[in-house]
Amino acid sequence: MKWLYGLLCLFFLVLFHEFGHFIAAKIFGVKVESFSIGYGPVLLHKTFKGTDWRLSAFPLGGYCGMKGEKEMQTALENNTAICAEPDSLFGIHPIKRALIGFNGPFFNLIFAVLAYSVISMTGYSYYTYSSKITLADEIYPEVHSSARDAGLISGDVIKAINGKTVNDFSDIISIVQINPVKNLKVEIDRNGATLSFVVHSELDKESGTGKIGVSADRNSLIKKEAETYSFFPALLNGCKEAFNVIDMTFKSIGILFKGVQVKNAVSGPARITDMLGTTIKEGFSAGFRTGLVSILELLAVISVSLFIMNLLPVPILDGGLILFALIETIFRKRIPPKVQYYTQFVGLAFIALLFVLGMSSDIIYFIGQIKGN
Repeated sequence: MKWLYGLLCLFFLVLFHEFGHFIAAKIFGVKVESFSIGYGPVLLHKTFKGTDWRLSAFPLGGYCGMKGEKEMQTALENNTAICAEPDSLFGIHPIKRALIGFNGPFFNLIFAVLAYSVISMTGYSYYTYSSKITLADEIYPEVHSSARDAGLISGDVIKAINGKTVNDFSDIISIVQINPVKNLKVEIDRNGATLSFVVHSELDKESGTGKIGVSADRNSLIKKEAETYSFFPALLNGCKEAFNVIDMTFKSIGILFKGVQVKNAVSGPARITDMLGTTIKEGFSAGFRTGLVSILELLAVISVSLFIMNLLPVPILDGGLILFALIETIFRKRIPPKVQYYTQFVGLAFIALLFVLGMSSDIIYFIGQIKGN
């Protein structure tokens, strides 16, 4: 059942993305010939206001079929320029075409903002530990502790890292994990005295995160209640949280080039679906509010990832459409169909590489799960 939940969540995010394209196409006068819920063979369809609304066999998202998308292939086969009608994708101004391409990813960003806004209005309670630390090598002798090398000792209470206030152990994790292989200024309280140390973080190549070799003091478990907001402050906080995730995502992408084991750091569709399903099942079993917050937070993170990935300047992705449109605008000349057609193979190769990497990562992950059980 959890796989069904996960598939439905992914399905919704992709459909929301395509609806963004649909809205922009309508605004700029491009005829939307079809809008499908799902891919593959069409099971049901009905034409309404010029659009063929479809329910297709495979519920893995959907697509927004705009007039003129196939004109490039026709022009290539006939060795002619693209002959675009005014209500087709290639018949409008390139900037409008770029905005149509942008609006799909933008809707993913909007969803993330709304999800974090709902979380901010809902509020939630969570368990964490205080910022009092135990050096990790005292619990796991085989682990290296750069915190010990810098002069920290068990019982220190971390108050700030690189000027960012630390309230509990979850703050330590969130700051350190996105700052691997860096000198971190750590301010601590030791028996009432404030001291400062420079700790050089290490890179955990298994997870792709930073670490300084500290663990939480297991005797300092605390329950905390997240602050709740009214509508407009919640919306503002939703924007802040969404852009924080964008910032962390770019930092995480940068970490991939530092020798991380990519098979562990990259998740494919199967593992993402499993994560979503597990989050729904376990979250709602702990209570409605906990389940709602858990699933919205995970969906928001995935939605931000879709926003960033689809804006990559790669042919067949929305970013490729935007790039070509901007080139046409700057040089005031339409890109030849052959150039657009053959560069799509670069995009296909890129997507295929990501797919193979994600699927191989999923297979290794699930084999490990089976062996662990």
